[in-house]
Order: sequence, then C-alpha cells, then structure tokens
Amino acid sequence: MSSRETLFEYPKAAFAETELARRIALAAEDYPEQEKGKPHLLRLLGELDLLIEPARRVVRRLDIPQAKRPQTIILMPGFATGPTRMRYMARNLEKAGHRTKRWGLGRNWGVAADSLTRLEQRLDEICTRYDAPVALVGWSLGGLYARELAKRRPECISRVITMGSPFSGSPRANNVWRVYQAIAGHRVDQVPIDANVSVKPPVETIALWSPSDGAIAPRSAAGLPGERDRAIALRCTHAGFTYSPEAILTVLAELDRAQSN
Repeated sequence: MSSRETLFEYPKAAFAETELARRIALAAEDYPEQEKGKPHLLRLLGELDLLIEPARRVVRRLDIPQAKRPQTIILMPGFATGPTRMRYMARNLEKAGHRTKRWGLGRNWGVAADSLTRLEQRLDEICTRYDAPVALVGWSLGGLYARELAKRRPECISRVITMGSPFSGSPRANNVWRVYQAIAGHRVDQVPIDANVSVKPPVETIALWSPSDGAIAPRSAAGLPGERDRAIALRCTHAGFTYSPEAILTVLAELDRAQSN
C-alpha cells in the first residue's frame, strides 16, 4: 500500500473505531429507574415462538371474515424488520377483501430525519391513487411512525392501529432499547425528529397490547385513556402481533368496527 493510500485509509479506520465505541457506549448506558415495568427476561424467551410459527402455518386454517367495506391499509414494520415480516398479516387482510400496501421505506432501522417526509410522500401517492383515506396498521416502532404520520396528515388517514407500540411512559421500559441505541446510533429519548409519541393523533387510534409481550412493557403499549381511543388486550408475544390468529382477527374486527361507526 502506498503512503497516499495509507493516508486516506487511516482516517476511515479511526472513524469506524470511534463510531463503534460510541454505539457500544450507548448500549451500555444505565437508567434503572426508567426501565421499571419492562417485561421479565423470561418473557423475552417466549419470543422464540417465532421460530416455530412457519410450521404452524402448514396446518393452520384461519376463518377470515369478509370485510364489510374493503379499504386500503398501509402496514408498517417494527424495528430491524421490513415488509416481509408483515406479509402473513397482509395476505390475510387481503383475503378479507382489503387492499394492503407496503410502507415504502424498506427495513426499519430506527427513526431517521427524513423518514416521516418519505412516508408523507408515500401516503400522498396512495391516497391520490385510490382517492380515499387509508388505515395505518403499525407494529412496534412502525406504530410510532403511524401515530406521528397521522398527526401530520390526518385528512389522509381514516384510523391508526398500533400493535405492541411503546407510545406511553418511559421509552426505556422495554428489553430492546439498548439494541435500538446501538443500531440507530441515538438515544431513544433523543430521536432526530420533533415528536411527542404519547400525544394522541386526531384520528381514531386503537392500541393492541399483550401481557405476554416479551419486549415492550404492557403499560407502554396500552397507553392511558387520553393517549388513544381504545386499548385491546391480546394473548400473544411481541413478534406474535404480526402472525397470531388473535391479532389478525382483532385487526379485521377493528377495521370493520371503525367503518360502522
């Protein structure tokens, strides 16, 4: 390697080492008071249920009711996942007669400064194409995006359904905030957008939560009365919000309930 190549390679390596050290430090931070209410680590082991879910689908047959009035739905994935994780739910919503759309941002690697702007553009595109408001169904971090998007563009959104989304209380009342900070590169309470996730959007907002959630504190996902319109308890893991029959049928029921009001 020439001296010129070495000159340019060294700063890159130094930067990489510095950035890695910064992210490790973010993951190692200690906020015991802010973690109160998070699920016991044994609950987190329950999330391994995800591994046997594909085998269940071979024999499972869901009795999917037909939608009273089909609508367009944007599905928003959770942290570190993408549209593929939402595909099983999408297929069953489509089986009921709804039209599902991807959120358009690929894999969800955390809150980024331009994310909501890109989501607004995606929302405008879909609303214009079908000339009607859409419903947002967001899992975990995807639900937080859904709530904030509904505050920006309520005229384009009919309702928001969150699934295990930590919009209430401490953003560290969960078992994943350290991983989030290491990957996203910022603190969970210092995201790079102007947002107050506990404030209810000006559209109908339904929060699905579970006492069996191994990742997110149930209270954070259920919220307080003024932070959502309704909270519905399910019996599924955190990952199970995307594939459990109870979650899928509840989402379908809530979409129809909202339509009939």
